[in-house]
Amino acid sequence: MERRTIFASLAALALLGTATGCSSGGGTNPVSSPDDVRHAYVLLGPGGTAVARAITTAGTCPAISFDGGPPVQMAVHAAAAVVPVRPTAYDAFYTQAAAFPVTTCDAAIPAGTVHATLGQRSLPVPRRHVGKIVVIGDTGCRMKMKSTSHGQYQDCDDPAAWPFQAIAGVAASMQPDLVVHVGDFHYRETSCPAGTSCAGIDSWGFGWSSWEPDFFTAAARLLQAAPWVVVRGDHETCDRGGQGWWRFLDPRPLHLGQNCNAAPDDWLGNYSDPYVVPLDDDLVAVILDTGSIGEPYGSAAEQSALYNQQVQQGLALAAPWTHSLFLNHQPILAYNSPGSDDGETPPPAKPGNELLQGVLKWIYGETLFPGTVDAVLSGHVHLAQVTGWTEGLPPTFVAGNSGTNLVSFSSYPDPKTPYTGSGFLPSTSVVKSEFGFMMMERTASGWTVVAYDQTGKPITTCTVVNRAVTCTG
Repeated sequence: MERRTIFASLAALALLGTATGCSSGGGTNPVSSPDDVRHAYVLLGPGGTAVARAITTAGTCPAISFDGGPPVQMAVHAAAAVVPVRPTAYDAFYTQAAAFPVTTCDAAIPAGTVHATLGQRSLPVPRRHVGKIVVIGDTGCRMKMKSTSHGQYQDCDDPAAWPFQAIAGVAASMQPDLVVHVGDFHYRETSCPAGTSCAGIDSWGFGWSSWEPDFFTAAARLLQAAPWVVVRGDHETCDRGGQGWWRFLDPRPLHLGQNCNAAPDDWLGNYSDPYVVPLDDDLVAVILDTGSIGEPYGSAAEQSALYNQQVQQGLALAAPWTHSLFLNHQPILAYNSPGSDDGETPPPAKPGNELLQGVLKWIYGETLFPGTVDAVLSGHVHLAQVTGWTEGLPPTFVAGNSGTNLVSFSSYPDPKTPYTGSGFLPSTSVVKSEFGFMMMERTASGWTVVAYDQTGKPITTCTVVNRAVTCTG
């Protein structure tokens, strides 16, 4: 499918508005009780629009109040459903239909709102000036059978083995203005064989029974602490956790064909337009959906053409701001995953994402980004990484260490080894194989970025001034 056809199809879907079974207004539907709400949180979407989202066990939506005004019934974003079994990345081990016995509800938060309440819950509202940003990524508990003899499993009931809930609590206690999740929310993909650390845990698969413990319950404190900007990861592609991504996390309306329920529609479900979220008068976040980059989600030529257009579109939207943060899942310039988690010897670490490097080089030349981009935030690699560049490129921050199995540091080369494939040379490179998260704080001259471990102890502190990075620890 050509690029113009892809985007024409997406535009046509947007004009459908509220498609049957996807979204509907409150109308004369009865209002459900806030007591039925399992989780409620705030997502920031295109242009900084703030969406209050609630997940309820009721078939209808609750009412929400803004600044003490009259309650307004939320609209159905995704109705409860059991989705027929579809092809997945784990067909040999996965035979369950994706069951979603919950209703997802939305309400737009009016600009300037100071208080938003849902029953007894107080929801976080957007800050006019964002100064403190928690960055997390790759948070779920790994349950992944690759073959009858290979797989990777965490004990999801052991907080030492899977510390995401503790990390979320520590990060929430630091009172951030914003939370950024750089992708890969869902990891409970297959059951665990007898004798493995997670044997007997029945919350697996791609439905609500795994999404709730893997993300929503563990993240509860952090969901209440601040609004979120979410980035799609490769674990949220249509043949993995894509159905839950569209139901629960993407901040935009859910349109027919984008919900990942039917494999023939996966081209629409796997890709979405870039958008920007203003964070201050002179600062904006650019969100690029690269969850489906690489095989088998399209040829290199198709994806190069698509991302060429999307990168230009996203950065054009950011042009009115003098500073920006570029957010995507797979690191463009950082040591990338060696691609083996099944117990076999991993191949050498890859120097970033070559397809995206090629796209950016074609558009912007050797600098890869326009001068307004302060930093690039990514996940995907299960480590904490900070990389500055001799060529003056924007530094890369990778926060892929917030819960799922870490990648062994020994599988990575010397952090200051030149990136053979890309030709770029790091000026500063820190790699930490420890669970944790990052906090970015804006300063008068740039940024201070602290990588914390799961207890809140600093493990690396970096300053960024005009893209130059200096780290201690």
